[in-house]
This record gives sequence, structure tokens and C-alpha cells, in this order.
Amino acid sequence: MNSFHLSERLQAVASFVPQNSRLADIGSDHAYLPIHLVQEHLISFAIAGEVAKGPLANAAHEIQQAGLSNQILPRLADGLAAVNLDDHVDAITIAGMGGTLITKILTSGKAKLREKPLLILQPNVNEDLVRTWLMNNGYRIKAETILHDLGHTYEIIVGEAVEQPVHYSDLEVKFGPFLMQEANLAFRNKWQQRLDTLAKIKVNLQRASHLDDAKLLAVEQEIKMINEVLDDES
Repeated sequence: MNSFHLSERLQAVASFVPQNSRLADIGSDHAYLPIHLVQEHLISFAIAGEVAKGPLANAAHEIQQAGLSNQILPRLADGLAAVNLDDHVDAITIAGMGGTLITKILTSGKAKLREKPLLILQPNVNEDLVRTWLMNNGYRIKAETILHDLGHTYEIIVGEAVEQPVHYSDLEVKFGPFLMQEANLAFRNKWQQRLDTLAKIKVNLQRASHLDDAKLLAVEQEIKMINEVLDDES
């Protein structure tokens, strides 16, 4: 499994894993990410955590095929239960899940975050929930990226533990403090598509026999917010 087999999404996640860190990859699937990182000599220890036996078996098979059974440990567990404190994990990747599930995993496994590992999170949806969780749980957003891969747009959010609480505005939570500043093509396309969807929703709401004023107002406010962000970055 060489690096060129990794999707662009996973390559982007891998790029944020610090060299020589001890990694826990939660929801590891085929363990492609930790295998790549070990083969590239970027890390020498990883846990590949899976909640279901089928994906865990896939991961164990790939690890064995790569000859990395001494360095990557597949573990059957729910979320951060795959991590033992004596593993001394200092980086955690959780990729390819919804933001709701990612925050649930982090909340239920909060005791495993005692050593303040770097969190490299790639939610498929509800990125705002992930940013809110980080802000409310002693983390700051250290870095972000957004990319388009195989017909989907993905955001990666890197959280770093801090002593002093941080606060993000509603705009920063929704759009991402770094992503707003960079406003690359993937960012602009994502939010332009959202604008197109909201425009259709607004028309349908206005045509409905019973006007839902609250929903219409919410749609109009979101349209206004997105337009302001896109106009600021023009």
C-alpha cells in the first residue's frame, strides 16, 4: 500500500499527522492511513480502531499483508475505547464520519484525551458541530483545509489543546476560521452550491399553501450570511 493508493482525502488527513507521533486512527476501515504513515517512515506506532468485526478483519488483513503487525495494532472497540492510556497516543485521526458521530466519540471518550493529543478530524457533514466541540472542550483550531475528491467536498479540522479558552464567532464556526481566510475554489464552490440549494428551498417555501415564516426567515438569514462571506472574499 503505497501513498499513491491513498485517496486525496486521506492524503490530506495524513499531511496533518506530526512526524514520529503515536497515532490512533478511529474508524480505520482498511487501516490504509496508518499503513501509509508507517511505510513512509512518518510514524512508527499506530492503533487502528474499529467498532465492527468486518472492518476490523479488513484492517488486520491489510496490516498483516504489509508486514506491520508489530507497529500497527488493530483493536475492536467503540470509538476511543480502542485507546489505552499507556499507549501514550499523541495524535488521533477520525475521518469519514458525520460531525455528530465525531463529537459523540470525542465526548464519550474524553477520559482518553488526558494527554491532550492533536485531533485531526474529517467530518463528512456538520463541520460546525466539530468546531463547536473543540471550542467548548479546551481545543483551538490549529489548521483547516477543504478539498474536492471523487465528487465530494471534504473539510479537515485540526484541533490543538490549549490552556486558555478560545472563542469562535458564528461565522467562524460555520465556515471555518482558516477556510474563510483562504477561500479557495473548493470553499467557494461548496458554498455556491449551498446557495443554489437554499434558493430552491426559498421558492418552494414561498409557494407553499401555508407559509412557514420561521423556516423562511432562517433560509433568508443563511443566504445573507453566505453571500456576505463570499462577497468579502471576492
